[in-house]
Amino acid sequence: MLALLGILTISLLLYVVITKKTSPVIALILIPILTGILAGKTPELPKMIGDGLLSIAPTGVMFVFAILFFGILLDAGAFKPIISGLLKIAGNDPTKIALATALLAMLVHLDGSGAVTFLVVVPAMVPIYDRMGMKRTTLACLTALSAGTMNILPWGGPTIRAASALNVSVTELFNPILLPFLAGLLAVLTIAFWMGKKEKQRLAGTPILKTAEEYMEENPLHRPRMFWPNILLILIAISAIILSWAPPYVVFMVAFALALAMNFPSVDEQKKRVDAHAKEALLMASILFAAGCFTGILKGSGMMEAMAATVRDYLPAQLGQQLPLLTGLVAMPASLLFDPDSFYFGILPLLSSTAEHFGASGLEVGQAAIMGQMTTGFPISPLTGSTFLLVGLAGVDLGDHQKKTIPLALLVTLVILSVSILMGIITV
Repeated sequence: MLALLGILTISLLLYVVITKKTSPVIALILIPILTGILAGKTPELPKMIGDGLLSIAPTGVMFVFAILFFGILLDAGAFKPIISGLLKIAGNDPTKIALATALLAMLVHLDGSGAVTFLVVVPAMVPIYDRMGMKRTTLACLTALSAGTMNILPWGGPTIRAASALNVSVTELFNPILLPFLAGLLAVLTIAFWMGKKEKQRLAGTPILKTAEEYMEENPLHRPRMFWPNILLILIAISAIILSWAPPYVVFMVAFALALAMNFPSVDEQKKRVDAHAKEALLMASILFAAGCFTGILKGSGMMEAMAATVRDYLPAQLGQQLPLLTGLVAMPASLLFDPDSFYFGILPLLSSTAEHFGASGLEVGQAAIMGQMTTGFPISPLTGSTFLLVGLAGVDLGDHQKKTIPLALLVTLVILSVSILMGIITV
């Protein structure tokens, strides 16, 4: 019963969000409450929601102050040299701009943090896409594909979880799939080239809205003399997050205060700058906290655990030997159903032990899992706060982002899986 209600909850959420029957914030709050009542958990719902909100609170606070921090820096023109440098490489060619987006996201995601990647890449690229007339959904899609594929790295959350769950070293898990992983990155660059070509064809004959220099110079808020202090502040903030000097929400609270005081010392200016970005910050923060309600009820009611148990109980025995292949095929879509902890610590050990029972490799199951579950799949999953961070920064609709990115993310996973099969890493 709980497993069925869990599947119903997630299916309804995906349906109403993708079809735009209602806004994500309404769906994330009301749908799990309804199914929680159907599960007979009405008295426990307030505590479940509270637990979910507590779990999402650091991400929500980080998001609010990150939006304000990067918003202030954009107002001050801190990204002008970055934009100019990228434009020198890409020129006015949408194909090169798309490739530059993918490469930049891959480079930034070396730290393994999706939030940092989105916070660095998207604000830097939005002005370029806007001036060229390129679709912001293309920006969100390419950033998601690049960050998702890079999340397979040994220090990525899914790989660390999988290695821990299977009691193997991360090198034992990752090293054999290094070449398939590189093939996945090549697939992302190929997709970027293809999407850039499509944008180029769509925009053929369309005048460029503004040059980057015009975009910057026409804004009286820019503070050219504050360029190096702003860059230093960005580097310190990102380094503090990567090196875990302080929690991200603390870093962005302090960085925002410093950026505002440094660039806009007048109290009136400070109020205007905060007001200019408050609407966006509040809107997306509400979605993040609604996501806390969603995940809190799914976990607290036992729906998540019941869905995991169903996967174990109803798997036909004759498919046991093909579990590595099956895991690879469902890994990316599974990101829409299971958060990484539930999957890697709940489902993966069961799948691995079942595979070994039928003579297949439990390690191969783990390798297949990290080819998609919360790797290529994390930037489109409604179960991760970073998905809402990405669409919020890019200013795109979650449903539009999912419709465009899900098929391509699945394609990248299939490329990685196919190369692994051809190399004999995944046995079929």
